[in-house]
Amino acid sequence: MAAVISAAGLARTFRTKTGPVEAVRCVDLTVREGEILGFLGPNGAGKTTTLRMLTTLLKPTGGAATVAGHDLVTDPAGVRRACGYVAQSGGADPQVGVREELVTQGRLYRLSRAEATARAGELARELDLTDLLDRKAGALSGGQRRRLDIAMALTHRPKVLFLDEPTTGLDPGSRADLWDLVRRLRDEHGTTVFLTTHYLDEADALADRLVIVDRGVVAAEGTPAVLKLEYGGSLDATLQDTFLAVTGRGPAPADSAPVAV
Repeated sequence: MAAVISAAGLARTFRTKTGPVEAVRCVDLTVREGEILGFLGPNGAGKTTTLRMLTTLLKPTGGAATVAGHDLVTDPAGVRRACGYVAQSGGADPQVGVREELVTQGRLYRLSRAEATARAGELARELDLTDLLDRKAGALSGGQRRRLDIAMALTHRPKVLFLDEPTTGLDPGSRADLWDLVRRLRDEHGTTVFLTTHYLDEADALADRLVIVDRGVVAAEGTPAVLKLEYGGSLDATLQDTFLAVTGRGPAPADSAPVAV
């Protein structure tokens, strides 16, 4: 399959009062069309910074990358048209109704009001939000809010969906529902999903392939089974054991918000 995301030597250095901080030193990365990629790493490993660069929220200070054929530096608008992004904190206004949020998102992508309204209805049916269209976002449960966040990110039918810690704080049932949704996006629409998570069971269950970053570089990559065998010594090894063998440290607590690096 063709590569949808390709990065070579991607780097980001922050300038601070005490000197430069190399948050991402050299990330080489390929994500194939229709793949669910789990992007893992301890806090401070460069995971969030890499995600922000790939979604054009940060400019790289070194290397190069393309998303759906669009260069991060020379064509950031093309990258944004090709991808949807769901941040940890979500994007819905709690005082605004679900229908209005979805229609407004469509209008921001230059759909006519009729087209935006039709797309809102289509997304509501696909993501089980139809009965919630007249409810304010702030009145939704955690799982419902995440479905709304994802619906908003899918308004323009992106080729790539970036999910940053999408199930943090959700109850087990809502997490399972969201896993099913991610699989459906891949299987029914061919959407490429770039997933960051601190829940290793989630990465094990969802990802077709894993990339583990540490100290600003890719430390290991492969399918969960391959990584378990290579670093855990057995197919029966846990992903937690594998992660520890690769990085020497565990993932951050799932309810902790990553800082700048």
